[in-house]
Amino acid sequence: MLATLLLDRTRQAARIASSTSVPERAQGIAIWQFMDFVRVQPSGQGLPIQRLADRVRRLLLLRDDIGDTIREDRPLRAASAYRIRFGLECLTFRYIDVPDPVPTGRQILDSAGLDCRADYLLFALLDSGDFEDIQLDETVDLRGKGAEHVVAFKSDRDFKFKLNDRQLAWGHAELLGSVLYDLAEPSPDEAVFLEVRGGEDRLIKPDERINLDNPSVERFITAPRPMNKSYVIVVNAVEETVPDKRVTFEQVVKLSHPDAPAETNVQFSMTYRNAASHPHAGELGEGGSVEVKKHGTIFNVTRTVQS
Repeated sequence: MLATLLLDRTRQAARIASSTSVPERAQGIAIWQFMDFVRVQPSGQGLPIQRLADRVRRLLLLRDDIGDTIREDRPLRAASAYRIRFGLECLTFRYIDVPDPVPTGRQILDSAGLDCRADYLLFALLDSGDFEDIQLDETVDLRGKGAEHVVAFKSDRDFKFKLNDRQLAWGHAELLGSVLYDLAEPSPDEAVFLEVRGGEDRLIKPDERINLDNPSVERFITAPRPMNKSYVIVVNAVEETVPDKRVTFEQVVKLSHPDAPAETNVQFSMTYRNAASHPHAGELGEGGSVEVKKHGTIFNVTRTVQS
């Protein structure tokens, strides 16, 4: 039934077989191992499906989850495998089983289906939020350090930076702002900023690409998100941004005709609608002003040349 599902009813097996992705190829190995496990059924009492279910249940009991032991605050059980969460080049994690509760970096890479002969950097994400290097032939007590997540990068150089008071590292010079937000976990009223010594801290946007190789990029902080005090108005069908709620006749004329020279025989007339102040629509003359809405107050400006 499993073979029919993988080979006939879906293209799951074909997709994995043709994939060049290391994680998907590791999935293929795991599926092949499980199918071989299912294929060889020892004799015994009871229905075959019940015997298979019992074997799968015993197999699961032979594994312990390091993350569960941390959350449940209990010691590790003796097991044949220990489950951790593994990320490759990013903070998207999948489960892998390592053979030792205090594995080497090499064992972790082997368990993830990666070639240890290639240049890989390994980091454990500690319960303090810091990143800690894992060397290939050095052991790391993941349970003791409260680290259920491990991330790897195919790289021979790391880029260290600070996020608040945490020491972090990344395997590539380019870092997405969204990764910083994932690591910082700010509240809805907070944002991530690049700390600028002697200047104004710069707001980091989630879709921004940050160059960690830049010497000025050293420390990021979380702080209250700045209030958006700008207002968007429409002037002659073009959206414009103004800094204050009250807008003058002269401001709108400058927006509608920014390069117009001062001419004594030229006059401007103006109408508006959807304003915040009363009346919500009407004409606006020289020296006048209206209060605009956050978005969508409309102005129409007409230039007239007098003979």
